[in-house]
Amino acid sequence: MTIGFDGSRAFGNKRTGTENYSYQLLKALAKIDHNNSYIVYVRKLPTVNYKLPTNFLIKKISWPRLWTQGGLAVQTFKDDLDVLFVPSHTLPIIRRPGLKTVMTVHDLGAEYLPKMHQLKQQLYLKYITKYQLRSATKLIAVSKATKEDLIKKVGVDEKKISVVYEGVGQEKFKYQISNIKTDPLVNGLIPFFLSVGTIQPRKNLARLIQAFSLFVDRYSLGSDEKRKTKNEFNLAIVGSKGWDSDRIYELPKKLGIEGRVKFLGYVPDEKMPALYSNALALVFPSLFEGFGLPILEAQASGCPVITSNISSMPEVAGKGAILVDPMSTSDIVKGMNDILNKEVRNKLIKDGYENIKRFSWEKAARETMEVLENV
Repeated sequence: MTIGFDGSRAFGNKRTGTENYSYQLLKALAKIDHNNSYIVYVRKLPTVNYKLPTNFLIKKISWPRLWTQGGLAVQTFKDDLDVLFVPSHTLPIIRRPGLKTVMTVHDLGAEYLPKMHQLKQQLYLKYITKYQLRSATKLIAVSKATKEDLIKKVGVDEKKISVVYEGVGQEKFKYQISNIKTDPLVNGLIPFFLSVGTIQPRKNLARLIQAFSLFVDRYSLGSDEKRKTKNEFNLAIVGSKGWDSDRIYELPKKLGIEGRVKFLGYVPDEKMPALYSNALALVFPSLFEGFGLPILEAQASGCPVITSNISSMPEVAGKGAILVDPMSTSDIVKGMNDILNKEVRNKLIKDGYENIKRFSWEKAARETMEVLENV
């Protein structure tokens, strides 16, 4: 069969979230699927030499605006596709009649947390909720939590939804702790807690920074030795600037801890293992996640995890995390305190390594391929 693959997000220079999902899934499909033919539609040709097997064809669609609703829509009439696969939320409204479609749904965050999304995101989600989610032949949800959201919030028939977990490139996160003193990325940070995600309200970073401030203050009140030790802690926040982020950037100064909160901006994939491996813990108290890939990346790196006890995060983290109430700063502080216990840390690291065995991009690709072939 011939599968159209929307690769418009797969080859960006700074891949996060859905971009990384598109890229990794495409790579894994190219590795395992030698029978089906793929046409990978892109806005721009990859800037690096990206080799695909002969049954994968990269096709550039030159279209200045509304690429999906214009360029990709037109292409569905030109190419003899059996199915169109869109790995991130957006189907062409107008497409060849009878064309089967499969779309991945990563989350319905704007539905659950409307005040924490831009107005255009809220309106757009309501639009795809009414039409695109229901018009797709099949939906892939990246977690059971997302599937439940689709059923309860949108009214999608559960038989139409397949759950396919994302993967994690475990080999990428094997990092030697012996490099701790020589890696410039971590110099000056240690000891530090780590947060990963776009700087925006949904990631709950304001509450995390407040919790970190309390953590530092509480443990600066003890003995001179404890005061000296606890005052050395840092909080490293990785992520590009998102919407409504100014107050997050300003908060450390207001709390008097601006020297201890480090906004590192976007960090390339190849640099992330150094941060994960040397962090005291990943603190990921998000208010809503369709999946939460940083949890698995941390576990694959031997980094303990503190994450929210809601949404998809317990499902993804398994036993390899301390679960906290993301609305409670004191609960987050308690998690940060508990992580300092050596026995707790070692158990979380062990359970994390065990948990990631459930996830791989090859497994995600095989399950996705099964959906595509049986749509």
